[in-house]
Amino acid sequence: MTEKNEQKLKFSAEISKVLQLMIHSLYTNKDIFLRELISNASDACDKLRYEAVTNPALASLDSDYKIAISFNKEQKTLTISDNGIGMGREDLINNLGTIAKSGTQEFLSKLAEKETTNDWPLIGQFGVGFYSSFMIADKVSVVSCRAGQNDCWSWESDGSGEFTVAPVAPSADTLQRGTRITLDIKAGQEVYLDKFRLRHIIQTYSDHISFPITVTDEEGHTETVNTASALWMRSKSDITPEQYKEFYHHVSHSPDEPWLTLHNKAEGKLEYTNLLFIPSSKPFDLFHPDRKRRIKLYVKRVFITEENVDLVPHYLRFLRGIVDSQDLPLNISRETLQDNPLLSKIKDSLVKRVLSELKKKGETDEEAYKLFWKNFGPVLKEGLCEATTPREQILEACRFASTASGAEGITSLDGYISRMKEGQDQIYYLTGDRIETLLSSPQLEGFAKRGIEVLLFSDHVDDFWVNVVFDYKGKKFKSVTRADIDLGAVKEEDKAEEKQHKEEMDSQAADLCQCMKKILGDKIKDVRTTNKLTSSAVCLAVEEGAMDIRLERFLIEQKQLNTASAKILEINPEHSIIRSLVSKLTKSGSSSEIEDVTWMLFDQARILEGEEIIDPAAFTRRLQGLVEKSLAA
Repeated sequence: MTEKNEQKLKFSAEISKVLQLMIHSLYTNKDIFLRELISNASDACDKLRYEAVTNPALASLDSDYKIAISFNKEQKTLTISDNGIGMGREDLINNLGTIAKSGTQEFLSKLAEKETTNDWPLIGQFGVGFYSSFMIADKVSVVSCRAGQNDCWSWESDGSGEFTVAPVAPSADTLQRGTRITLDIKAGQEVYLDKFRLRHIIQTYSDHISFPITVTDEEGHTETVNTASALWMRSKSDITPEQYKEFYHHVSHSPDEPWLTLHNKAEGKLEYTNLLFIPSSKPFDLFHPDRKRRIKLYVKRVFITEENVDLVPHYLRFLRGIVDSQDLPLNISRETLQDNPLLSKIKDSLVKRVLSELKKKGETDEEAYKLFWKNFGPVLKEGLCEATTPREQILEACRFASTASGAEGITSLDGYISRMKEGQDQIYYLTGDRIETLLSSPQLEGFAKRGIEVLLFSDHVDDFWVNVVFDYKGKKFKSVTRADIDLGAVKEEDKAEEKQHKEEMDSQAADLCQCMKKILGDKIKDVRTTNKLTSSAVCLAVEEGAMDIRLERFLIEQKQLNTASAKILEINPEHSIIRSLVSKLTKSGSSSEIEDVTWMLFDQARILEGEEIIDPAAFTRRLQGLVEKSLAA
């Protein structure tokens, strides 16, 4: 090492915080540091094996990829080496000096939340697995030589906020290629200098790694500890649930349990193997604008990439795992992957399989499915907004709250259809911000009176897909905020009587509708009677084909629309307030009192739909006046 080329650098602020948390040993199971370092070494070997397909010279020195672990009890050091792709100077600085990915702040906040519990199983989930070394080490030293380059570099830190990067002078033990990490073990952590403990950790967490993992003791005896075969190529009957779980941890860098495991082999015209997992908790970057997908592509067990590969659509980005193709050419470039028709066929096949399994799970285990839907329902529904997706299959896997299921329950669309009233040919729904608020909406009163179930949509994505998906299995979707809904009597024998009664009430309120429309002017599109309401006097509605109220408000907030459109004010001719107004209008014609009440009812309808009051000062003045008259009466 030459001093003039040695450079001392500071960690990024985020890394410094992570290191402090690591050093203070907040994690109760410190064994996972070895799992993370082995996983990184495996990735390095995978990357080189792929690069060597088109550039064999990169692996010419040593094509037998392996991960070697050794220890020295006297010096209290533990060493993990691999002969993978290696790192140059800039790689060391960028990869080990910063966390170059989103979600770092969320990771830190999660740690802060868990700090007092002495248990935060988050290492690896946010790309910080390497730093778990500082849980058991006073100092971490890294020597790395990148394949295809002639120089080697060292990286060293004690976790105090700085690290040193320097060139490595050639010597007898200089690496030819790859990375060697040496940990100076802390006092009290000497258990990690024991061959049997290391073997147990490797067999527990890393047995699935497809490269040999060896442990060499102080006498020089070397033992291959793991099975060293690709887990996904084994028969399902030969794989234990524990092995599946640890492989999930390896590919997802997430500590939770897999909610669902999909291990399948497709044979015939298209041959591939998939080992996919649905997590039981949300990945931290689930709603990141990049919407990255985390499925690794292999060709004949050679890792190709997990970046920019269209193996699953964005609405299935919660999936983790691998796909291994037997048909793709081994020397395929990452740039031409997207244009390969075989990849498109694999994608279509995977989508059908995943949606089929979700439908099956939803039908056989409703309680477990609630957890999936809570975590990933909004993401899955994004697929409904895309023109080329299997929308009916997605809808079969969808679940929704409804007036029948309440705030906590969910129902399938097939379940809703099975409960539809005789003669009902539409699937009614209402959109809003919270299920609890929707359940108390006046828009539902007439439906509740007649026992007609209404679906409750509270995710933002619901505002969009209902504008492009018009029906499900022959039943059209219909928002209860539409002005053309006529809730006639459910029983056939009651229809004539109700129709006559409605006509009488509409006739009595016709003049009031015209009067109110004149008072409100261009603030409304029309004033009409409705039989949707029972205990409420008014509500807002829109014409069929017009933009839904909540979607319009969202687009205005996003500055994609300048102003809101005029709505239809629907009045309940049976309500005492409306009947009083009809009576006053009949006796004395239009008056200031009718005008004040009209504006009050209009503002009330806007408030119930989450709309802003046009003139708060006037609203307050009218309310105060009406209260004064009521108290004086």
